[in-house]
Amino acid sequence: MCCCKVANFRYARKLVDESFEPDVVSWSSLLSGYVQNGFVEEALLLFNEMFLLGVKCNEYTFPSVLKACSMKRDLNMGRKVHGMAVVTGFESDGFVGNTLVVMYAKCGLLDDSKRLFGGIVEQNVVSWNALFSCYVQSELRGEAVDLFKEMMRSVIRPNEFSISIILNVCAGLQDGGLGRTLHGLMLKMGLDLDQFSANALVDTYSKAREIEGAVAVFQEIAHPDVVSWNAVIAGCVLHDRNDLALMMLDEMNSSGTSPNVFTLSSALKACAAMRFRELGKQLHSCLIKRVADSDLYASVGLIDMYSKCEMMDDARRAYDSMPKKDVIAWNALISGYSQCGDDLEAVSLFSKMYNEDIDFNQTTISTVLKSVASLLAIKVCKQIHSISIKSGIYSDFYVINSLLDTYGKCNHIDEASKIFEERTWEDLVAYTSMITAYSQYGDGEEALKLYLQMQDADIKPDAFICSSLLNACAKLSAYEQGKQLHVHAIKFGFMCDIFASNSLVNMYAKCGSIEDADRAFFEIPNRGIVSWSAMIGGYAQHGHGKEALQLFNQMLRVGVPPNHITLVSVLCACNHAGLVNEGRQYFEKMEEMFGIKPTQEHYACMIDLLGRSGKLNEAVELVNSIPFEANGSVWGALLGAARIHKNIELGQKAAEMLYDLEPDKSGTHVLLANIYASAGMWENVAKVRKVMKDSKVKKEPGMSWIEIKDKVYTFIVGDRSHSRSDEIYAKLDQLGDLLSKAGYSPVVEIDIHNVNRSEKEKLLYHHSEKLAVAFGLIAMPPGAPIRVKKNIRICVDCHTFLKFVCKIVSREIIVRDINRFHHFKDGSCSCGDYW
Repeated sequence: MCCCKVANFRYARKLVDESFEPDVVSWSSLLSGYVQNGFVEEALLLFNEMFLLGVKCNEYTFPSVLKACSMKRDLNMGRKVHGMAVVTGFESDGFVGNTLVVMYAKCGLLDDSKRLFGGIVEQNVVSWNALFSCYVQSELRGEAVDLFKEMMRSVIRPNEFSISIILNVCAGLQDGGLGRTLHGLMLKMGLDLDQFSANALVDTYSKAREIEGAVAVFQEIAHPDVVSWNAVIAGCVLHDRNDLALMMLDEMNSSGTSPNVFTLSSALKACAAMRFRELGKQLHSCLIKRVADSDLYASVGLIDMYSKCEMMDDARRAYDSMPKKDVIAWNALISGYSQCGDDLEAVSLFSKMYNEDIDFNQTTISTVLKSVASLLAIKVCKQIHSISIKSGIYSDFYVINSLLDTYGKCNHIDEASKIFEERTWEDLVAYTSMITAYSQYGDGEEALKLYLQMQDADIKPDAFICSSLLNACAKLSAYEQGKQLHVHAIKFGFMCDIFASNSLVNMYAKCGSIEDADRAFFEIPNRGIVSWSAMIGGYAQHGHGKEALQLFNQMLRVGVPPNHITLVSVLCACNHAGLVNEGRQYFEKMEEMFGIKPTQEHYACMIDLLGRSGKLNEAVELVNSIPFEANGSVWGALLGAARIHKNIELGQKAAEMLYDLEPDKSGTHVLLANIYASAGMWENVAKVRKVMKDSKVKKEPGMSWIEIKDKVYTFIVGDRSHSRSDEIYAKLDQLGDLLSKAGYSPVVEIDIHNVNRSEKEKLLYHHSEKLAVAFGLIAMPPGAPIRVKKNIRICVDCHTFLKFVCKIVSREIIVRDINRFHHFKDGSCSCGDYW
């Protein structure tokens, strides 16, 4: 029946029909020819005809018709044929048994397939390979590996095809260990590394994060084809060896093998990662020449490449040129705009996508929420929250964490907290978002509580959480808890992280320990501008002006250029130390020396410096010379100078400007009232109070915090809510007697209440920082420094009071007010009474 081999089925069939009694061999040959050439329907019809004519099947007929059943996935017919094989005794034939195994597997009945396989008496490598293939095609990779291991325990040895099948499984499972075992097995068995196996091995090593092994195998291939090149280039890109990927692409071009769409797509990813604009454009040209720029995968790669190279116009053109756009293309463009800081366009694109009823997924929602968070667009966040619920993707892990993060960054802590509590899993990302939100928006105590909860959940922190918690401690002046976090940072290996290290410097500086901050700063191996600025700012806040300027000059010597924040810290250092000439020099030459134009902050620092030092006329001249409209910080600095030097006229002018700029801010009214009170102008004080009342402006209450045994205690003026209030007030009485003997007299002139002296003394006596210090004296170990934080400027009376107290009790008292640190020791303050 050689006619079957040339597919001349009509002639072959004619010969069968003309035969007086065609035998089973003729029928089987014709049936086999049909199957081999893909004529499955004809093969099954022929088998039915054989059956009706009573032609008996043999060991060659059954495999052919079972193969036809497999190709058509015709389980009913396959079972009938199986039954016939059982009746005729051919089920036990190895060849028939193998095709039965394949037929059941291809029809989705893998259990039946495995059972039949177990019943084959003479199993061979073909039987095993058939079963491997079926399991792999059904995406049961783990089961395929288990079968292979079972085969290795049997007497049957694998061949090249067996190993190639399992190598592809290894690539899918990213199992480098098994890949190495198979590679070693091939070498041990002396099997040649054929092209198919070599490509599979390169792919396995690549996907298992063993790029060196992938390159080594690739270099053994005598004539790598495009699949070989694609596997090794994609592997390099997958593991961030983008430079190597592009070198391999160059070698591929030199070898004469033309890259295809998959090659170029991988190369585009490498260009995107390395921001290689020009090479990316060249690859785009290659795609156009291959008429592949309409390929969806390549087009998305172009959008991603142009986006990461910050060429959004080109990314948009690549997107617009796509004839069909799926959700991946939309996501790529939205992500591009978001990454490049064009958050408004990213949100607008999502809006267009939603209005045009285009399907979106959890990636879309998570991506656009990043832009919503940057824009602080809380209304949009709530809308997307609602959309995610309606679309059924709210339960997605990434969507919930993105919403949690966005609500937190928009300062809607209640909504963020609700999402956090409702989630059904414990994960680092959710804790990070919630802790960061609490830390950024002033609720450091909740951030620290959440960290304890996170530890109870046995979730290991990362460097970012450590940084956020250190910042929370800095805002709370929680020195002891900050020290504990320092220990945790060392334990978990975060001290090599620049963000955690910088936060540590900032924490110690803002908790009043400039010595610890200094040690932390010099332990940072690679100090950047943030590190230097944090330490310079720390010195400035503590009144160490000369040390701050020395460190600034050291920074310049090592080649680190300052930014505008560094120069604000430098001017503040000059301000707190009264270094007028030095401050004037840096201010006047900052643009010339460093290319930084003075901003509102720089002007405010310089005006404050001039004003505090009594150079009021020069300060006013500087305000008038500002090339833009001065903001509240500038006029606030001038008002503060007027208060210090009791300049009523200047104070009134500055206050009038502040009323327009910051009508709801109580500090303006308070400072002006202080100026009037110091001059005995009580009618004017009353007028200021009336304006505050009529405008519904509430004075910010003075508050002080002190940390004792990992707990932060808060006090306000006249506070009696503390459980140890009786002891606190008794301590104040005791101190009052000792201070009177030492020569202390309350500075009643600073009180703006129009009452008699004794009443003023009583009001001053119960200021929040005095209560906090008294509590520290009774609750802390003898000799331990007392650290207090205050939310407003410390008053002259409290400053005087604490100078006396520190000497009487022989204790260092550190107070951080809104402007700076005051270190009270041996009867004096580090500020030199200049604040």
